[in-house]
Amino acid sequence: MTPSASPSRDRAMILAAAVLFSTGGAAVKATSMTAWQVASFRSAIAVIAILILLPAARHGWNRRTWLVSLAYASTMISFVLANKLTTAANAIFLQTAAPLWVLLLGPKLLGERTDRRQLVFIVLMACGMVFFFVGAQPASGTAPNPTAGNLVGAICGLSYGLLILGLRWLGRGTDNSGSAIAAVCCGNLVAACVALPMALPVESSTPIDWTVVVFLGMFQVGLAYALLVRGVSRVPAVEVSLILLAEPVLSPLWAWLAHGETLTTWTMVGGAIILGATIVMTLTRAGKRQH
Repeated sequence: MTPSASPSRDRAMILAAAVLFSTGGAAVKATSMTAWQVASFRSAIAVIAILILLPAARHGWNRRTWLVSLAYASTMISFVLANKLTTAANAIFLQTAAPLWVLLLGPKLLGERTDRRQLVFIVLMACGMVFFFVGAQPASGTAPNPTAGNLVGAICGLSYGLLILGLRWLGRGTDNSGSAIAAVCCGNLVAACVALPMALPVESSTPIDWTVVVFLGMFQVGLAYALLVRGVSRVPAVEVSLILLAEPVLSPLWAWLAHGETLTTWTMVGGAIILGATIVMTLTRAGKRQH
């Protein structure tokens, strides 16, 4: 492998990870299993996949990683719950608003300063989230309770923001045992265990249901994280962040192709604001580091 070829291959792996992540909403809706069953069994399978694909995940299970894993587990469970109640677009866009919570909570939890420019992004993302709660969204077969789903989606965004802060906190540690992938593995284990009591008994399921759940655990979570971990080492952080935005762009597309879900005007406006603010904020931070 030539050095010049490595970055291209790494970017391809990150993009492949984003594509796999983006299939989550459509896949969750493709199974007749309950949200709790999907959340529990998906994460249980993901633990096995991650331990096989990423041997580093077998180490570093300490108090710090277990604490961060709680935020990850909450993100995983709330994402499935949101997708079972509202559209895939609403669920993923509300999760993508995680930087709002990072900016709001970073100063308190990590002592990170928020400057005036960042306050603009806080306002923009907050406005973007408001659009998901404006007007009455019609219920449908794949989104039976959009209002409740949007609320759970907002909680998912908060959990994801806490996860990002937690991973930064782990990165400040002096010991490599507090790795991000260990927290991901622990988080899937916690999610599987927390959701299991609500997932049992499994009274009716089909081979298609289990095929979908295995896909979610092995590929949408396990393989996606393996590709991401192996791809990020030689790609600048700003590029990684921008490539991963393929997830919220593609997720509504898969839901439309698989289930006929369409975006409301409010969803398109809110999603555009959140994505736009995220892109500008990412590029602005990259510019500040270069100076």
